[in-house]
Amino acid sequence: MIGEPGPVAKAVAVLEKLAALAKGGGEITEQSVNYAISLNMEEKADALLEIDKDLICHTVSGKPIKPKTMGQKSYVDQIRQKMIVFGIGPAGTGKTFLAMAMGITAFKNDEVSRIILTRPAIEVGEKLGFLPGDLQSKVDPYLRPLYDALYQIMGAESYLRNAEKGLIEVAPLAYMRGRTLDNAFIILDEAQNTTPAQMKMFLTRIGFGSKVAITGDLTQKDIPAGQPSGLDVAMKVLSGIDEIGFSYLTSNDVVRHPLVQKIVMAYDAYEKKQKGKGPSIRKGELSRRAGRNRTGNGKE
Repeated sequence: MIGEPGPVAKAVAVLEKLAALAKGGGEITEQSVNYAISLNMEEKADALLEIDKDLICHTVSGKPIKPKTMGQKSYVDQIRQKMIVFGIGPAGTGKTFLAMAMGITAFKNDEVSRIILTRPAIEVGEKLGFLPGDLQSKVDPYLRPLYDALYQIMGAESYLRNAEKGLIEVAPLAYMRGRTLDNAFIILDEAQNTTPAQMKMFLTRIGFGSKVAITGDLTQKDIPAGQPSGLDVAMKVLSGIDEIGFSYLTSNDVVRHPLVQKIVMAYDAYEKKQKGKGPSIRKGELSRRAGRNRTGNGKE
């Protein structure tokens, strides 16, 4: 390393942390290099190795599942400590996948007797009645991301075997009505698309010995414009309850392709700019507009 002492020391520290990460079996990717640099700039480089020590489980192919950012580590820790945890953040931050890994680990360790995965069957521009097939085939496409994560972590055969016994259930949110969910690990995905009534219904299903992870992205709502989101309301209503945790993930926690992080940041910047542009009417403009809208007979 050649350069000024300060920057050289920081660069050396990054390389040493990445080398230690690799020595411990960690995979060095572009995302991990970028994140190591950003942590070092904040003088938190040691956190990289602490994060890597937190092994949740392995996929069916033997790949370790670990949190990769401080935000993800905090999210996983909250799931361990709290009965109900809200994971809120943009796409690619691992909200659902990490919750799924925690749920499958709890199931394998006999901490819970079953896993229940659910999400509201609503998508922009689609109506279930127009899709072909019976009810299950209509809702399965909406639940596909949950199946994909299950297959990756648990394996298709293990999932099918446990699903046949009723120990793992993947179902639309509407199927939760009227039930009491005891001794289960429950994941509600895409919670931003729930109505306040649906969210209340879901939260009041939770029984003894259960643990709940609720995930959502407030920037990707498919509910009709003007209709309040159950996730928004729950965040306001439940924020003062100690047993409920809220984990807010950001673009810094995106672990997909680096381009996804740039897309999330670009949309965040655009939306902030649009909010700042709100309509403004200067003094006297209202009366001038009213005068232009009047007809000859004095009526509006």
